[in-house]
Amino acid sequence: MNDLPEQLSAAVANGQLLESSKQNIDSLLAGAASDLPMNSVKELVAAGNFSELNDRFFKTLAFGTGGLRGRTIGRTVTASEQGNGGPNGRPEFPCVGTASMNYYNVSRAVRGLVAYVKAFNGEEKRPSLAFAHDTRHFSRDFADFCAKVCADLGCDAYVFDGPRSTPQLSFAVRQLRCDSGVVITASHNPAHDCGFKAYFNDGGQIVEPHATAIIKEVNAITSERYEPLPADQQGKVTTLGADFDAEYVELLKTLLLQPALLETSPAKIVFTNLHGTGGHINVPMLRGLGFEVLTVPEQDIQDGRFPTVDSPNPENGPALAMAIALADREGAEIVIGTDPDADRMGVAVRDAAGKMVLLTGNQIGSLMAWYRLKTMFGLGWLANANRSRAVIVKTFVTTGLQTAIADSFGVSVVDTLTGFKYIAAKLRKYEDAIPADKKGDYRSLTQEETRKLRLEFSRFFVFGGEESYGYLGSDAVRDKDANGATLMFAEVAAYAKSLGKTLPELLDDLFAEFGYYLEIGKSHTMEGADGAAKIQALANSYAASPPAEVDGSQVTRFRDFSAQDIYDQEGDLLPKEKMLFFDLADGRSFAVRPSGTEPKIKFYLFGKSPAGGDLAAAKQAVAGKLASLWKWIEEDAKGRG
Repeated sequence: MNDLPEQLSAAVANGQLLESSKQNIDSLLAGAASDLPMNSVKELVAAGNFSELNDRFFKTLAFGTGGLRGRTIGRTVTASEQGNGGPNGRPEFPCVGTASMNYYNVSRAVRGLVAYVKAFNGEEKRPSLAFAHDTRHFSRDFADFCAKVCADLGCDAYVFDGPRSTPQLSFAVRQLRCDSGVVITASHNPAHDCGFKAYFNDGGQIVEPHATAIIKEVNAITSERYEPLPADQQGKVTTLGADFDAEYVELLKTLLLQPALLETSPAKIVFTNLHGTGGHINVPMLRGLGFEVLTVPEQDIQDGRFPTVDSPNPENGPALAMAIALADREGAEIVIGTDPDADRMGVAVRDAAGKMVLLTGNQIGSLMAWYRLKTMFGLGWLANANRSRAVIVKTFVTTGLQTAIADSFGVSVVDTLTGFKYIAAKLRKYEDAIPADKKGDYRSLTQEETRKLRLEFSRFFVFGGEESYGYLGSDAVRDKDANGATLMFAEVAAYAKSLGKTLPELLDDLFAEFGYYLEIGKSHTMEGADGAAKIQALANSYAASPPAEVDGSQVTRFRDFSAQDIYDQEGDLLPKEKMLFFDLADGRSFAVRPSGTEPKIKFYLFGKSPAGGDLAAAKQAVAGKLASLWKWIEEDAKGRG
């Protein structure tokens, strides 16, 4: 006799199990394609581990700023999931749960995506989708599974022969004229996570109106099981390998504005891919351009456990510690690190005293934005006659230094919501604004040809970025690209070297000219069902009861991006997103935002000091004011939520 339903109902009645968890357990078990879900749920119930059940079933994964993302290995691994074990010490099977990354959710996601693409295309065209994966646990398994499902359902599929970066998937969608694409990754999340990041036919992540429509298709699917089409109606799976890598590298090389700098002032670089995909493209590309590149052997290994770091995130200094130590031993000038799917890039650079110092994502992006603007004007690409059509696109929580730089060149800045998909949406808008009879097959044009078209008929995208170490220098890729960023930053380093300056000295030149800007990112992590509720309660409290005074300074402007109608600099109405922004009378500001990809609530703090005066004193004063601001926020948060 199966007494599981009675046990679950009793657990709900006595407060051990959420009602939503029970409903989701029932739904998953009804549509399961194997005995694994039933066996795992029974095992957790028998152990009385209802907190684990709640974490796995309190919700069903839905598309956020990064598609689907969640645990693929539970805090507790059941015996059924462990099975015979898998590569790199992982369990044999992903963890069971509607809030987890497993075949149940991946199956629903890819079939919902296929259903929407088919409906969007109509009957005339067989859809095609591209799939990539990083080095995470189960990422290869999920990518191959997705490609098979697509073919079974009558779509052609392209899948890479090994781990590849997220931006290369975006490039593939555009280059192969695919209707959609997916990269299996959880970016820089902890090793137990995996994800499903979906892209549309422009190579950008899914945005509205497609996102809501796809979610509707996915939610309509309640079973893991599906029926393949007859063999003569199925699609074809094509493998992408080295030849396709070469096409991507040729595109990346077009990002170089002054290639001759690399011949006269190449830097000695230590590169680490933090056990991910970045070394596959970056190391041979940089060496081919004349750079002396050293790598960290222990971190060259593609391993989803990320065994040498607590977090495979180049935003965090400790992740680059081994690379910095190697740079010190070998006298390298720069350390470059990329996260597992190589869409984020962090750096450490040597200062005038010979010490390696970490740059923030805002500082890295500002150096590249300034250099590219200065050089494009120097090359004659930009001039007084067309500067009004040039644009930098960044997020609201990215440094105001980039706005000051753009203003000095007479170039526009557009702020977007957090998430590179919103920057990609702007790029699609700019491409679509070019008359059809002028652009023809836009993706077949050279970068010089597209630049001239955009400057004549639309907006020319100079650079885009976000504070969280994501950058883009070309509209031929529609997501942040650490491979391209590596190349762009290496050129900035060569430029500084040609002047006899260190990169910190070059950055100080910018501060002296435009003012000193400092940004600090903080976050609180709250995992599981209970954590999600706490994050939402805290975020909601700021909307319901915003402070009128913060750390002794009046709030002069309050923006609730989830409730107010807010327009960007081009007059476009922003989608509603959970983010709150507070500007203070003394020039400081801060933002609060629940993360769309991690169980965190994030705080962004901004301070600045005008140009002129003692830069060292300005740095100390602004840092002190932001430290005081964070102390106030922490104390205030204790009484919220």
